[in-house]
Parts: sequence; C-alpha cells; structure tokens
Amino acid sequence: MKFEYAPAPESRSTAEIAPSHGLFIDGEFRPGAEGRAFKTVAPATEEVLSEVAHATAEDVDAAVAAARAAFPAWSGLPGAERAKYLFRIARLIQERSRELAVLESLDNGKPIRESRDVDLPLVAAHFFYYAGWADKLAHAGYGPDPRPLGVAGQVIPWNFPLLMLAWKIAPALATGNTVVLKPAETTPLTALRFAEICRQASLPPGVVNIVTGDGTTGAALVGHPGVDKVAFTGSTEVGRGIARAVAGTRKKLTLELGGKAANIVFDDAPVDQAVEGVVNGIFFNQGHVCCAGSRLLVQESVADELLDALKRRMATLRVGDPLDKNTDIGAINSPEQLVRIRDLADAGVAEGAERWSPACELPTSGYWFPPTVFTGVSQAHRIAREEIFGPVLSVLTFRTPEEAVAKANNTPYGLSAGIWTEKGSRILWMASRLRAGVIWSNTFNKFDPTSPFGGYQESGYGREGGRHGLEAYLDV
Repeated sequence: MKFEYAPAPESRSTAEIAPSHGLFIDGEFRPGAEGRAFKTVAPATEEVLSEVAHATAEDVDAAVAAARAAFPAWSGLPGAERAKYLFRIARLIQERSRELAVLESLDNGKPIRESRDVDLPLVAAHFFYYAGWADKLAHAGYGPDPRPLGVAGQVIPWNFPLLMLAWKIAPALATGNTVVLKPAETTPLTALRFAEICRQASLPPGVVNIVTGDGTTGAALVGHPGVDKVAFTGSTEVGRGIARAVAGTRKKLTLELGGKAANIVFDDAPVDQAVEGVVNGIFFNQGHVCCAGSRLLVQESVADELLDALKRRMATLRVGDPLDKNTDIGAINSPEQLVRIRDLADAGVAEGAERWSPACELPTSGYWFPPTVFTGVSQAHRIAREEIFGPVLSVLTFRTPEEAVAKANNTPYGLSAGIWTEKGSRILWMASRLRAGVIWSNTFNKFDPTSPFGGYQESGYGREGGRHGLEAYLDV
C-alpha cells in the first residue's frame, strides 16, 4: 500500500529576504568598492532571491584590515569572556532556527526537514561545543599556553552553507582568532543572516567579516598577506590550487576536499537497516555531500536481495519542493552542477553500466535529477572513480573482506567509509585497513561537534570538529 501525502509547505514568511545585500566588514554592511553585484537564485524555481555585493581585492583588503585591527582586543579577552559571545550566538541560532532553515532551503535547494532537523541543530551545537572550550585551551593537549594565529581566511562550499560556516567560525573565535569568511557564490544568504546574528550578539566589530563573491574573491582572500590561516572546504581541484598558492608562506592550511566513499554491506547485515543507511548515505542533501556513500560494495551472496530492497525503498522517495516537509530529495544546487551529474550518468551508460531510477515526476522549473542507481559497475568506470556530487549510486560486489578492503581503497580519495555487519570483530578488522578519515559502523552520515572530521590523500588534510579542530587555529 502506497501512502499519498498532501502538500505540507513551510511558510516563506518566516525568512524575509531583502532585495539586495552588502558586504559585512568591521561590524557594518557596506556596498562593494566597485559597486559590482551578482544574483542568488532559488535552485528549485530559478527565482532570483536577492542581489548580493561582489567583493573585489580592495574589499578583501578592507575586511582583513578590520580583522587585524580587532585581533589584539579579541585575543586578549579571557577565554570565559569569549565563551559568552559564542554561547550567545548559539542561543540566537536556536531562537532563529526556523528562519534560518527556510532561508537555507530556499537558497540551497535542500529539503526543509534536513535543514531544520539536521543542519540547524548541528550549527548551534558547534557554537555551544566550542564555547565550552574557550576557557579550557590549556587543557586541550596543545601546550600549557596555546596562542591564536591571528586572522583566519575561510572559504566554504554551497552544500552545507551554514553548517560549514559553524565548523570554521566557532573554533576560530573560541581560540581567539578573528575571521574573514567567503561563502559560496550560489548560497550567500545564510552567511549574511549570520552577520546579523553577530551584531545581535554584540560581537565586537571586525571579529567576523563576511565577503561575498566568486572564485576571484576567494583567491584574493587566500592570497592576502594579512591572512595567517586558510581553511577551505570544496573541490579537490580548487584545493590543489590553494595549496600551491599557500606553499612557501607562513600560513597554516587545512583542506577538506572531495570523496568517493565506500558503503560496505556484508551478508550478515540486517537488510532493512542497511538499505536505510545506503539511502541516507547517497541521497541525503541530493548527494551534495563530500563524504557521501557513493559506492555501494555489497557481498555477492546478498547482492540481489539488497538491491531489490533498495529499489523498493527508492520508489518511496519524494522529489520536489524543498519547502515541503514531505520532500526527501530537493533541487540540484546549480545548472552547472546538474550538467556535471548528467554527464557522468551518461558516461556510466556509455561504459556499459545499467542505470535505474524509480518513476518520479520532476518539476518543470528548477534544477532536478532523479535518485539513480547503477549496477554492473566495474572499478574502471568513471562513475566508480570520479566524485559525482549528486544522487547517483554505483554498485559493486565483493566475495571476501580482503576484496572489500581492496576495492574500497582503490580510490585517490580517503574521506569516509561505512561498514555494515553484525560482527564487531569484523568492523574493527575492516576499520584498521580502510584508508579513510571517518568510518561509520552500521550507520552513515552521523555528525557530532565532539568528533573530528577530515580525510587523507586527495580528500585533504587537517581535522574539523572535536578537540582536534582547535589545533588548526592555534600556534602550537
């Protein structure tokens, strides 16, 4: 029996959007130096949401100067005093969580139930968690008197705009650094709303500055001589360029880049639970997740049973309006990303893999791609090697744990992995052999501010979250 769901839209009125937005520098919103602007669009409808200032090198220079001027007073505050500001920001995020969730879903395209039930609680939790560390840095394991670095230049992606902001700003402020942050060009609105929260929390001017723009703005920030630390989350290609730009300077660098995670299901795993983990691993946030379980490695003896159950579950996924509380899969973030997903899916068919999607009616406006699974995939196929960053799953099989490890590690990435089995000894055996920074057992895509996150190889280096996330912002 299939349930029919009546529309259950969240009201847009909770998140009013101004027709234009300036840059946030030294505690004030201001126009860009050259008056340039770009439009941010709702990916579900292609509606223009607002016009946003495009920061130039001159604007970045002003933002870095503001952060530099604010640094002595901010870093000189006792940790307990800095903690008060972080606690205040965390509480304001909780109070305004409905507004922020609606704004995130409008600007990003992700389902409201994900932004409301996953992103926003985690955003607040990160600020609460690092507020707790602000007066305990001497006990973090980085020496008796760890010092902040100075000005942190932070560049964040479009897949989790507000959560990635929290991952970077919270530890930076807790450790006494000041910040210049550049949000992604396609999703700037929640970062600018966060700037309002900083003012509401009476954060001293210049401690947080937000400059909006495209890759040229990010490059100006990364290359600025007044920046002491660079943090970047995004594509491996851009990450390589940043590493080259920073090489030979005194800047400290952390990179959280792409992934091609293996979700490994053994024959003793509970099928229904594993299927839910597979679905969450690849279709959460439309597959716009760097640690997505985009490769399903299933033991050969249960492959048919698992695939049948997976297809039944995929047939129940609802694709559509991100603001509808019943929606499981929202819109692809941009037309450029949609083209990439389509190209790689077409390559999978051309190389001989079998493509399957459930019957679903996609909206006529906006950017959409159906949940898709490929079987008959070999390790040589592009869909098994390249990061698709969309709702596309490649299925491979294995016979022994050794073969599963070999196939899972056959990738230049090393961000995450999942293991599904009832045997604890097998989980530990696998985890010790998988080259991945984060390994989930009998679950997937679970995040916690107390736990470090990061990868190896082409997935970057450095850790965010937990006690480990403090190190990147301390002179140790």
